[in-house]
Amino acid sequence: MPLRALLSLTLAASTAVGLGYLLAAENPDRFSWLTGDPAGEPGPDSQAPRAEAASANASPPPRPEPPDDAVGFMLASAADQYSQNIRYPEYSVPLSEEQAEAYTGNRFEPVELPLEGDGRFTVTLEKYRFVQDEDILVVATITGSSVVSDSLSATLESTDSRQQHASASLGNASDDTWYEGVITADADPGEYRLIVEATIDGKPVRHASTLTIEPDLGEFDGLGSPRVNNNDLIIPVHFDANEPGFYALAAQLYHGERAIAQLQTEKRLDGTTDTLELKAHGSVIANREITGELELRNLQIRRLPAKPGDRTDYGFGPEEGYTFSPPDLDGLTDSPASDPESEQRAALLQRLANKF
Repeated sequence: MPLRALLSLTLAASTAVGLGYLLAAENPDRFSWLTGDPAGEPGPDSQAPRAEAASANASPPPRPEPPDDAVGFMLASAADQYSQNIRYPEYSVPLSEEQAEAYTGNRFEPVELPLEGDGRFTVTLEKYRFVQDEDILVVATITGSSVVSDSLSATLESTDSRQQHASASLGNASDDTWYEGVITADADPGEYRLIVEATIDGKPVRHASTLTIEPDLGEFDGLGSPRVNNNDLIIPVHFDANEPGFYALAAQLYHGERAIAQLQTEKRLDGTTDTLELKAHGSVIANREITGELELRNLQIRRLPAKPGDRTDYGFGPEEGYTFSPPDLDGLTDSPASDPESEQRAALLQRLANKF
């Protein structure tokens, strides 16, 4: 983060806190979250008659004074949080289970279309990104008391021109609410709409969802021999790229069912090399009881744009990931990563906090 942006963010946060305290002083009931009163609880005089509350002799409640160190407190908190973040290098950051779930890249979220009454029209795909000429299994379910036609139609069309590229019929599967069929991703790379149409209670209904078609970037070809260098566990990943260019690789490191870290790296692949090296820093591995094998999951590779305006292309590793036996990890230490520029920013934040 540039220093100017960091200072601007700090100033904005400090201004917001100060304004909050001023507003709280003017209106302590509505801004009780700042003055310390329980949110949503009535005050001791809330049941008093209105006439008594409006008495001319009633003294206004004292205005709470904002603490003198409010800005300092905010700056100290920001400095502490920033110091915690920079102890991990960008190429190796720890993961919680919730974060690991969010990093799963090629996942399609089913889209539900509500129907009259309590009905639902839902379309589900096995993933969001497909490779050119790959078969797309489309599954549609229609629930409720509506009368539905025996078959549905699926059409793949461009998001901008609405040009149709492929179509298929979805036949009734195991029961009256389940339909499925296969459509081919026979189109140029880009974003597309999948339109599934049905006749429900005699009326046409269109369900639209989005997907992307990606070029075939190449093939993953397993792992090299992991090794320890300095304070990093290095995991070589072999990828045979179809075309030269700059590629970014990301994956999640697991021990059993526990997520350890999100790893990432970038490199130019031009046919002379097919190896990208992921590194797990000692700060995410040391002090863990690691026995047996480790695992790389959710491998995602991106071909970065060659020039402004080009799209980023995506590819994915095998669904089962890769399991490997690590070398001796006893030499790794839980020491912060060294980044002089980030350390200077953290020190600057702390110096600003100490002035209040």
